[in-house]
Amino acid sequence: MKLPRDISGNQLISRLKTLGFQATRQTGSHVRLTRSANGQEMHVTVPRHESLRVGTLNSVIREVCRQTGKEKEVLIKELFGAG
Repeated sequence: MKLPRDISGNQLISRLKTLGFQATRQTGSHVRLTRSANGQEMHVTVPRHESLRVGTLNSVIREVCRQTGKEKEVLIKELFGAG
């Protein structure tokens, strides 16, 4: 499944919140999201840009997959719907 090409940082942040991530701090235009699972805190940083580059979005998705243990295809469908 292809990654969306027109998603903003704010949209990605709101979709990651459905997975249990919470915004914990912001430095400039970058927001750090934190998720607690199994007694461990996991972090991912998302830029609040108008339109995220595909490589940046892919990097965030890979990091979320690593932290949640989900397959990339499954996570993309969960976040962005079937397409």
